[in-house]
Amino acid sequence: MLSLLREKQSNRHVDCTNAFTAVKDEFESPLASPEAFESLISRLREIRGSLIGHESDLHKRASTVHLAYRKSAINLIHYLALRRQDIRTLQDELAALGLSSLGRTEAHVMSTLNAVLVALHHLAGRKIEAPASSECPGFREGRSILAAHTDALLGPAPEHRAVRIMVTMSAAAADDYSLVRDLVSHGMNCMRINCAHDTPEIWGRMVNHLERARQELGLPCRILMDIAGPKLRTGATEPGPQVVVWHPGRDSFGRVTEPARIWLTSAQPGHPIPSGADAVLPISAQWLDEVKTGERIHFKDARGKRRVLEVVGSGEAGRWARCSQTAYVTAGTVLLRVDVGNDASREAQVGDLPRREQGILLRKGDFLLLTGEPMVGKSASIDSDGRTLSPATISCTLPEIFSMVRAGEKIWFDDGKIGGIVREVEPGALRIEITEARSSGNRLGADKGINLPDTKIELPALTPKDLEDLEFIVRHADLVGMSFVRHERDIVQLQSRLRDLDGGHLGIVLKIETRQGFERLPNLMLAAMRQQPVGIMIARGDLAVECGYERMAEVQEEILWICEAAHLPVIWATQVLESLAKKGQASRAEITDAAMGERAECVMLNKGPHIVAAVSALDDILRRMQDHQSKKSSRLRPLHLRATEESEKL
Repeated sequence: MLSLLREKQSNRHVDCTNAFTAVKDEFESPLASPEAFESLISRLREIRGSLIGHESDLHKRASTVHLAYRKSAINLIHYLALRRQDIRTLQDELAALGLSSLGRTEAHVMSTLNAVLVALHHLAGRKIEAPASSECPGFREGRSILAAHTDALLGPAPEHRAVRIMVTMSAAAADDYSLVRDLVSHGMNCMRINCAHDTPEIWGRMVNHLERARQELGLPCRILMDIAGPKLRTGATEPGPQVVVWHPGRDSFGRVTEPARIWLTSAQPGHPIPSGADAVLPISAQWLDEVKTGERIHFKDARGKRRVLEVVGSGEAGRWARCSQTAYVTAGTVLLRVDVGNDASREAQVGDLPRREQGILLRKGDFLLLTGEPMVGKSASIDSDGRTLSPATISCTLPEIFSMVRAGEKIWFDDGKIGGIVREVEPGALRIEITEARSSGNRLGADKGINLPDTKIELPALTPKDLEDLEFIVRHADLVGMSFVRHERDIVQLQSRLRDLDGGHLGIVLKIETRQGFERLPNLMLAAMRQQPVGIMIARGDLAVECGYERMAEVQEEILWICEAAHLPVIWATQVLESLAKKGQASRAEITDAAMGERAECVMLNKGPHIVAAVSALDDILRRMQDHQSKKSSRLRPLHLRATEESEKL
């Protein structure tokens, strides 16, 4: 036993000697020679000098920001100066010496640089230089400043997670208090109201529901209201027939797994529709009042197919029914109650239905005329030989942009589903060749977004409608979202308008959704930092179209880095858990994307019939991920995985 113990001690001595020799060899390598240390010190001092020089050049810009953002502005300037240089080789050399590779400098650039210089002086045996005087945040201070700015903008974080959850409201939230209450109770920390939709009356009901939910639950929840901005959209198109269609859910063998849900209602058009309805049929109130749960209602659809509705429940101003067959229903379709006597109460006709949007079918190689005339869009005119007599035509909402467009510039429609090249700029119109579409073609409908990523658009950021909406926003919201911001003057105009309305206390969220906005992001942030508090929303939908989907990953990374350097909170937006919110089931890619949102300070969900489930899932994802990730840094909590002494026998 004694000999065995001596053998183990001897082995340990050999291991320690080998480890020491390895370290010694490493520091005696050319990489750690006195000349190498001198070279590293010289290069880092040169970088530090460029940071100080950049700070001096932009001192006037930094001095105009709010006092709470003074150090943040200086740190942002330092970070921009650092990232103007390619330091990848330098990073590898620093990492080989066990020093910081400057890869996590965002929140405290100068402090990190000074710390590395101090360490290099120690290793080189040189006298340590006193760090250059500069008003810059330290290591812990950088994070604490970001946390303070986030609290000021978005309110306190919930106890179990640091990242907030924002939810866009649907019109249904105005008439469904339980929906708003459930969202707050399941983790919503900020309600988003998009002023591009609905009316102040509807917004007011949403706000009232939230106030009631906050009082009942004792939970904080802020309100962000987006002003619409100068959104470029397509005009009206020729309407289709008055028909609604529903389809039951089926499995791979065609068997019905979930009947279609039909809402029979006597409410006037425009009344909010309950979530989960596959179709809505307007019926007279007198007839509908007599319909009872359990009844079966027969009808023939537009194809002459016999169909049956089974009434399964009732609600305010309507009845719920289900159908296990596909049906096409038109206005005037006769519904027949078979479980009642032979009298007038047996039959009713379906009322007016909204016309189905059919849009304009566009394929690669087609031409489209985008016009400023307020006309109804129509498809191309084709003769019997297949020759195009006149191209497809559609109007747009902002014809004043035509003077800014040049031939050869790209144009995208409907969130990038259809792409083209402007071939000619005609008086009051653009002639566009379609270059991107499905092989079977895409339909372009009314009120679809238009993006001109190559065009320098010069339009006022605030429309007359925005100026009017701000009066409501100042009275009811905590934050105002600024859409399509491109220039510093846009922000100055908004800040001035808020002061006129006594709304200087409102937080401002800059929505970065254009290429111009992304390319001018540092200037936009410095302009916004003159008023507290400020945040940035990465509107990834329009931004992906503007910058290109292939660039979207690096673009959102750059925005995250720049915002952390400025200590500004980021809202991670667009299509987060969209399949879950709309269809009730998330994809694997969406789960991964939602987990990436942990690096932001807030994640935004869009509306959908399953939005409460989406909030609950996101709450769980963010809570789990905060043990693994903090901004760019991985957090090394204990792993549950381990290697066993015996491997599994194969």
